[in-house]
Amino acid sequence: MQIDSSIFKAYDVRGLYPAEIDETVARAIGRAFIVYLGATRIGVSRDMRVSSPTIAAAFIEGAREQGADVIDYGMMATDMLYFAVVNDGLEGGAQITASHNPKQYNGIKMVRAGALPLSGEAGLGEIRDMIVGDTLPPKAATPGSLSTRDILEPYTKVVMGFVDPATIKPFTVVLDGGCGMAGLVAPKLFEQLPCKTTQLCFTPDGTFPTHESNPLLEENRADITAEVIRQKADIGIAWDGDADRCFFIDGSGEFISGDFITALLSEAFLLKNPGATVIYDLRASHAVKDTAAKYGGTALMNRVGHAFIKRRMRDENAIFGGEVTGHYYFRDFYFADNGFIPALLILELMSKKNQSLRDLLAPYREQYFISGEINTKLASMTEVPAKLAAIRAKYADATLAELDGVSVDYPDWHFNVRASNTEPLLRLNLEAKTPEQMAARRDEVLAIIRG
Repeated sequence: MQIDSSIFKAYDVRGLYPAEIDETVARAIGRAFIVYLGATRIGVSRDMRVSSPTIAAAFIEGAREQGADVIDYGMMATDMLYFAVVNDGLEGGAQITASHNPKQYNGIKMVRAGALPLSGEAGLGEIRDMIVGDTLPPKAATPGSLSTRDILEPYTKVVMGFVDPATIKPFTVVLDGGCGMAGLVAPKLFEQLPCKTTQLCFTPDGTFPTHESNPLLEENRADITAEVIRQKADIGIAWDGDADRCFFIDGSGEFISGDFITALLSEAFLLKNPGATVIYDLRASHAVKDTAAKYGGTALMNRVGHAFIKRRMRDENAIFGGEVTGHYYFRDFYFADNGFIPALLILELMSKKNQSLRDLLAPYREQYFISGEINTKLASMTEVPAKLAAIRAKYADATLAELDGVSVDYPDWHFNVRASNTEPLLRLNLEAKTPEQMAARRDEVLAIIRG
């Protein structure tokens, strides 16, 4: 069939609805998913997007046409699907979502048994090729069955098991669900805590009447930041659309980078599990490995991307993994990412240390100065190898690594430059020991990239 194959990304299927992804495409993907897995029983769920009910119904129809029994979990967060697949012993699962993208997008995140992700390297390419090449086998003689199930209660029980609720102090907390799936889950968790909460945008609504559900963009944090400052709250917590990522704002209204949260979560785990291993992505601040060392753990650097982080965590039996984009992964949650466990762990750490989030972060802000991710658009993909070669030549005296792009490490500063998967972009993340050094080195490296 005719299909825009560019909707098959590195980690999921995603595109504009209905121009790039529609019900016909979803039905075909549902069929191909079953063929690829050889599955007889899967689960399907969806987010709050306006197009998600019909996309989910079409995917389910395709899966059943291929003979698989389907459990329809209805509307829920992506990490709830991971729980469902493992808890209910399924051979795979699909969440209909476009995560943090604007309302005109939709997509599909797919996993196999054990909540292991399909990716461009494993599964998504095969599914794409079956559809594009019209090589899907015939439909089953008898379609699979359809049942429904609600797992919110058992899911929240598992998430609450990561902390001792009795230790958490009565903080003032502002929560922003972004009109996404956090509005379904967060109330069930916070009703078990003594915190005084203010809930913003908690009604799931795929038209995003207040702001888009992408807290990485400053304009989408305006409401929660203003409310944290107005209330003099202890902490602000915001989620993306499918609620598998969470983001933090301290009591002064300052947004916290994902690498500092990774460092704090590493501390939280190592206090409970001395000597454990944590995984961090190669863009991250040295705060992560320094914190792990301070608390007697091991921190291992890994290439960017959830499929790679999850695989490495399994290989190393790592207790925790973090990415600077707000994805946090947990060994005891099937090595999968979860958007609610980090919120609970940070509140527990604040309680145990009797410190505000701002206090917890003060040591990091005094010694690690990060550029944030700076993107530079190139004329074409063909420029990428030459730019990376120029960086290797210029910094040949540093410790170099090529896990993903080029990582350059000196004792008092380091950076990574990597190419986008999908467009002619180079992404720079740089850190130094002083703000002045960070600015100077940032400009120096950007001059090579943009020269």
